[in-house]
Amino acid sequence: MSNIPNTTQPFGVLLGYAPGGVPAYSSDYDSASTTDYPKRSSYRSYIDGVYMGYKWQCVEFARRWMYINYGYIFDDVAMAYDIFDLRSVRHLASNNRLPLNAFRNGSKSHPVLGSLLIWQEGGEFEDTGHVAVVTEVKPNYIRIAEQNVGHGQWQEGQNYARELSAKTTADGEYWVKCSYGDAEILGWMTQTDDTRHAEPRPAKNTALRAIKSRHAEASSSPRRSWLNMANNDEAAFVEMMGGHFLTTSAPDQSRYFLLSKTAIDDLEYATNELHGLFMHATDYVLCHDDLLAKFNLPKAILPKIRQSWDNRLNQLITSRFDFAQTADGLKVYEYNCDSASCYMEAGKVQGKWGQHYQLTDSEDAGKALFHDLSRAWEKSHAKGLVHILRDHDPEEEYHALFIQQTLEAAGIASKIIIQLEGLAWDKQGTIRDQGGDAVNWVWKTWSWETALDQIRAECEDDASHAVFEPQWSLGKPLRLSDVLLRKNIMVFEPLWTLIPSNKAILPVLWQLFPNHPLLLNSAFELTDELKATGYVEKPIVGRCGANIALFDRDQQLLEATSGGFAQQEKIYQQFYPLPKVDKYYTQVCTFTASGVYAGSCVRVDTSMVINKNSDCMPLRYISDKVFLNDG
Repeated sequence: MSNIPNTTQPFGVLLGYAPGGVPAYSSDYDSASTTDYPKRSSYRSYIDGVYMGYKWQCVEFARRWMYINYGYIFDDVAMAYDIFDLRSVRHLASNNRLPLNAFRNGSKSHPVLGSLLIWQEGGEFEDTGHVAVVTEVKPNYIRIAEQNVGHGQWQEGQNYARELSAKTTADGEYWVKCSYGDAEILGWMTQTDDTRHAEPRPAKNTALRAIKSRHAEASSSPRRSWLNMANNDEAAFVEMMGGHFLTTSAPDQSRYFLLSKTAIDDLEYATNELHGLFMHATDYVLCHDDLLAKFNLPKAILPKIRQSWDNRLNQLITSRFDFAQTADGLKVYEYNCDSASCYMEAGKVQGKWGQHYQLTDSEDAGKALFHDLSRAWEKSHAKGLVHILRDHDPEEEYHALFIQQTLEAAGIASKIIIQLEGLAWDKQGTIRDQGGDAVNWVWKTWSWETALDQIRAECEDDASHAVFEPQWSLGKPLRLSDVLLRKNIMVFEPLWTLIPSNKAILPVLWQLFPNHPLLLNSAFELTDELKATGYVEKPIVGRCGANIALFDRDQQLLEATSGGFAQQEKIYQQFYPLPKVDKYYTQVCTFTASGVYAGSCVRVDTSMVINKNSDCMPLRYISDKVFLNDG
């Protein structure tokens, strides 16, 4: 009874109409035309200026169906199965919140027309889960409308995509059977005030949000070398650290930090959701010149930033979020999408540290990072040789070597270039390395801001430079901007990452998603509300915790850092201090691979501001039960 349409239709072809005259479209991305869909923005679906989702995904259809028929939408989610955790929808005309209740498969509260049927992640629906709209409910079957399953046109005259078998038990339980044997239906979501048989939102035990500090017991040979010196990245790390250490603090070589499994799950959810929010805000900024002007970017580079964002191939490999984790929950400080650090510490060193100390009762929080980064490279459009550009810096050396290993694991060849050594123009204006290989794909440790400084110096006082284009001549020395902004060179991380990495994105996010539980109140001007909570003053473009000032509720300066960004415009963010665990202020960092959570680490300092010199220490996690019983 599944009635799954068999004949795949090209991307964007009308498949059928759901109740209310809502069209469903094929989402066969393999057939998407580069002419019809040339840009990233062309995949974003809007009605009346309201964002529905990505064409033509299951979430987009569900949100669009709700909006057209009822005038309300559910909040942004990272994955379709996350809808099952929502408990309200937003009515657009009134901006009021209406209750949304979840009912497990087998509930005595049956689905109704307009309920959302939710699948768990796994099997047919891999990492995302699935959502469909219920169009009809009978005792022995249920009919649904959906996108992104089958890509085939619906049967003539029917207003649904599929029919699923159902069973009603003698005591009134309603069970829906999935037509895919490896997929699981979680249940359904219904906009109703009636909470009988509904799933309560689980109350989080605040004790599970704690960060604990522990010391590993000394191994039988505590001074034994534990990083493999035959691996170039590990050897470079040992050289920089002056030995087989993860932290610079001699008394803390055995110290690690511990989280509960619930806390790790919360970090995963927050990372995935926030990535979506930051991407939405990036698109919003690039559509509003008044906001874009606040990012203090050279005007000559703005068309290229828009072009980079519009290029659907210009995807993110990886990025890092910085969080404060307290008993009140998670709050994000900022998003580092341009040239983040700590990948090797999280993806390799802390795991080997745990092996050295024979910690078998807890899990490495970064154990999946290397594998996920390799998968991100496999899914990227990088072909042929990737040139890795780095500076003369010990940290950048091992970082570059680590990334080179993830490329190697993905089957992609690479070369490391220190600064721009050996790169030069050929007679055709192609940039080549000393071996004669053309530079077409670049991954960099350099920040984009370094190249922008060159552009500012060249363009800001010259009206003829409406758009910056690298100019070449044979024998002319190369600049970083010549490489990174060359039309035929694709750079990871791409130019558009200047937007979500800029602190000016934070007030935009607060404007778009006010009072979101993962965000901190942020503004371009210091408000009375921020004064009342205490606030942090941040340069809109800054790195490594430089030029940050912390003020309490009495506007007394608590702490300030120096740096080279003092002349930058500022934003103001609610003061939300890092938790202090033992003697350290502790910041949890999460990493993405292709925009999805890939692992965590922890950075610590005796200062309230995490900076370039702050230590990474091992981060591990254990089951909730063991965590609560761990004194």
